[in-house]
Amino acid sequence: MDFRNRVQNIADILEAIIAMDPDRIEGVRERLRKGVEELKEKVDENRFEQELVFYIEKFDITEEKVRLKNHLDYFIKALDSDDSNGKKLGFISQEMGREINTIGSKSNYAPMQKLVVQMKDELEKIKEQLLNVL
Repeated sequence: MDFRNRVQNIADILEAIIAMDPDRIEGVRERLRKGVEELKEKVDENRFEQELVFYIEKFDITEEKVRLKNHLDYFIKALDSDDSNGKKLGFISQEMGREINTIGSKSNYAPMQKLVVQMKDELEKIKEQLLNVL
């Protein structure tokens, strides 16, 4: 079934994002290091550490990756259930879209954003199919 292929494609792209994430984090870390080196004046270390923690949390996509994986699994489980589940699949696909969008907005890393676009394309095809089924 095409739904399964699309969900698997999104899962495969998510795996590529997971594999790429350490490089993205290292890039963020390097930009921060360079920014700190460029600071000529003495900075308040406590304040700097607070800002650093905030900055890193702002770009952390761990929760989104986990939730997207759970939504993909739930979509397949709902697809396999005997219940009438067209609307449920629609709701799950909306949640998948939210996680994909959040990964894209938080990633701040062009190679990852390209993968996000691919996931959005797959999800859009799932949504189009759902409209035909409902």
